[in-house]
Amino acid sequence: MKSKSGKKMMWKWPVLFLAPYFISYFLFFVYPTIYSFFISLTDWDTVMGIASRKFVGLANYVKIFTKDKLFFKSLGNTFSFMIIYIPILILGGIALAVLLYKLTKTRRLFQTINVLPYITTPVAIGMIFSFMFDWSTGIVNNILLKTGLIQEGINWLGKPFTARLVVIFLIVWKNLGYYLLIYLAALSTVPEDIQEAAMVDGANKWQTFWKITFPYLRPITVFLILTSIISGFQLFDEPYLLFSNMNSVLGGPDRSCMTSMMYFFDSTFKSSTKLGYGAAVSYTIFVIILVVSGIVSKIINRKED
Repeated sequence: MKSKSGKKMMWKWPVLFLAPYFISYFLFFVYPTIYSFFISLTDWDTVMGIASRKFVGLANYVKIFTKDKLFFKSLGNTFSFMIIYIPILILGGIALAVLLYKLTKTRRLFQTINVLPYITTPVAIGMIFSFMFDWSTGIVNNILLKTGLIQEGINWLGKPFTARLVVIFLIVWKNLGYYLLIYLAALSTVPEDIQEAAMVDGANKWQTFWKITFPYLRPITVFLILTSIISGFQLFDEPYLLFSNMNSVLGGPDRSCMTSMMYFFDSTFKSSTKLGYGAAVSYTIFVIILVVSGIVSKIINRKED
């Protein structure tokens, strides 16, 4: 029989080792989250280093949904980006993974080439693409002019439609390697004996992939779709840096590439210093992420059932 002091010592050490994590988690996550919600209920403005704060309740949220057209524009831009680039990343990741899965000698080389953009810093990517698609000196226009595909340079970053295309191309180029790695790992879990049995029964490669391989990839696809939606609402670095060298409004021409996170940054820290309103914008984005993720998850699960 262990004594009471021995039992106390058994509880003492786990609590002692776990305490730093829970204390830091509360100080750096729970408390800031609760306090930022309190800030969203105030009119907190800082002018020349002097802060004035007063409680306004839900006034900031009412303003977002009734008067703030720029917020809905940024939200629309974010949705339009995700609707286009998420299917491209999912389908492109599956296609590349299937093509590379059968390779043995050169698979690692192609994996490295595709993953390099993903590990490149957003600052470097934004600068590179801004120079590549420059209207006068960009390498893209020079190549198109020399090959005769166009007669004059295209102002890629100066028009809303082409600016959106550049941002989508940037996101796909940067993240495709990550999707490739995830699907390559998932393909290794598909039982080969089932595929071979299907081929023996007369199924072709497309039928084998669609009826056997793709269902095994479904959990990974759901995971990637949900995480892509969450990261899509957090899109900030690449489009912000892409237009940072241009003397234009936030988000490029006609604010066509202004994402919801870019608008949050601008309304809170750059063009204005209304911390209360910025906190309300961030919580609104958080709720939208929860709602959209829940709806997509229900739709996917319903189709699976």
